[in-house]
Amino acid sequence: MKLPRDLSGADLISALKRLGYKQTRQTGSHVRMALSVPRQAHLTVPLTRAIPAGTLAALIKDAATHLETTVDDVLRGIR
Repeated sequence: MKLPRDLSGADLISALKRLGYKQTRQTGSHVRMALSVPRQAHLTVPLTRAIPAGTLAALIKDAATHLETTVDDVLRGIR
């Protein structure tokens, strides 16, 4: 599945919340998201208008690892 090219930081944060992440803190233009089930994990999401493709790919890959699922499943949850 292709990465969305126009996904903003706020859109990614709301999608991650639907997948089970919770916002724990914000420092400047970065938001820290935490996942406690199935294990403790953290992601830092930049609050930009469009997240760069490499950054987005890394965040989605990390989320898939934390959720013990595939990248395609996480992308379906984002859309």
